[in-house]
Order: sequence, then C-alpha cells, then structure tokens
Amino acid sequence: MKSALVRVLGYPATLIHGDTLVLDRWLWLKKYLPPVPRGSKSLIDVGCGTGAFTIGAARRGYRSLGLSWDERNQRAAGERAAMCRADLASFEVQDVRKLGEREDLKGKFDVAICLECIEHILDDEKLMRDMAACLKPGGTLLLTTPNICFRPMTSDDGQVSLVEDGGHVRRGYSREDLQRLSKASGLEVERVEYCSGILSQKLTGISRVTQRYVPHLVAWALLLPFRWMPPAFDKLATGLTKWPGYSITLLARKRNKATAGVGRESAPRIPASA
Repeated sequence: MKSALVRVLGYPATLIHGDTLVLDRWLWLKKYLPPVPRGSKSLIDVGCGTGAFTIGAARRGYRSLGLSWDERNQRAAGERAAMCRADLASFEVQDVRKLGEREDLKGKFDVAICLECIEHILDDEKLMRDMAACLKPGGTLLLTTPNICFRPMTSDDGQVSLVEDGGHVRRGYSREDLQRLSKASGLEVERVEYCSGILSQKLTGISRVTQRYVPHLVAWALLLPFRWMPPAFDKLATGLTKWPGYSITLLARKRNKATAGVGRESAPRIPASA
C-alpha cells in the first residue's frame, strides 16, 4: 500500500502512511537540513527504516546514504526513492551495531541523522561513537529518541526488552543522557528539544488501538481527516497542557580542531530552513 501511495502522491506519502509521529520528526529534522546546492553536502541516515528521511534529505540536495539491516526495507526504500526522483539517495544493508567496522565511511559525512533507532541498541555509547566517527570535523549529528518522561499512548507503550529483538531496550533518554553520550563521543551539544506533542500522541494512540480491530488501511483512512491538526495546533496545545513530548531531539556537532576550546556561542550554527 505504501509504495502505491508514493506512486500516486509522491514524497508526502512516505510521511503520512504511518502514525503522525513520523511527520513530526521530519518537520523537526528539516529545520536543520536547509536546502543545499545539489550534491554539495553528504549525509548518512543510521537506521533508516524504509527511507523516508533519507529520501527527504536527498530532495533537499544532500548525497544521502541510508543504512538498515532489513534487506526488504532497503529494496522498498530504493524503489520509493526512484518514484520520488531522489537520485541522490542510496541504500545499503548494514547492521548499525557494526558501523564502526566500515572504514570507508569514517570522516566522510557533513551530517549524520539517527531517528528513533538508538533506543533499540544495547551499546548506545558505541553507536554514538561510530556515528561521530563518520562525521567530518565540524559535522552535525541530528538525533531523535523517546523522551524518558513520555506518557504511554497505549497500554503496551513503553515496554522494554532485555535483548535486541527489534523492540526498545530502554524506555527513553533524558537531556543529561544525551549530553553524556555526546561528550563521550567527541560531540558538542548545541540544542536539545522535544517533538510530537499531545495532539500527535493522542491521534497516534487512537490509530494504534483502532488497528487492533480493523485493517491498517481502514484505521489509516479513519484518522486521515484529522492529520492536519498536530502540525497546526500541537505546539499550542502542548504548551497549555504541559504535556511531555514523545521524542527528545539532539543537535550536536563534532569537535573541530580549529574550534577546539572555543565557546559554544562562537561555533557556527546550521541555519534553519523556512
């Protein structure tokens, strides 16, 4: 179904097929991925899933490489990239737990993105170090992961696995957790934020419960008329209710020898796109 929607609607279909949290993450991510001259910057998407964000980055001018262990997802991602005419996007099957073994990727990228992946990995410190190693000096890491303080959207939300079986191996992260991981990886934290507020979470919760009783396509169609609400009103509603964001977000930069020891206020910042 998803590929059929992409064929009809183009790139936006990759952001609205799943729950509303996917679009939230893209709206946050693209603030720090300003359009660039075609192919002038390189980006690696660690744990790219079906490639929505890899494709989105490619459409903004980045030479984008998406990595995931799932061969079927990678084939689908490549097909969707072709449908979206995102020829700057490429995909490889890669267990991101072994990213450090890829000598060919070290020091090659201006940007690394990792959205809702690190919470699936037991050795999160190693993953952070490996992602930092892929960055050029001064390169940027953009990461999202569940907020340790999120409120469950469904009865089974927040369950934790003790092994890497595809589920979450930890409930989430705090600001202090991300600062600690960044420091240990040679990254300087520039900004910690949150995304996916109360409206987005409530719609996603309703969607997930509905899918227990009706086919996914039916549940998706029932919620489709309401999907405009989170982008329009989530920030206001979340502020009024003080509802914790579902995801915590990180913008961090790899230390550059030329700026080592320079205060954060002197370091260059990524311009936000309109």
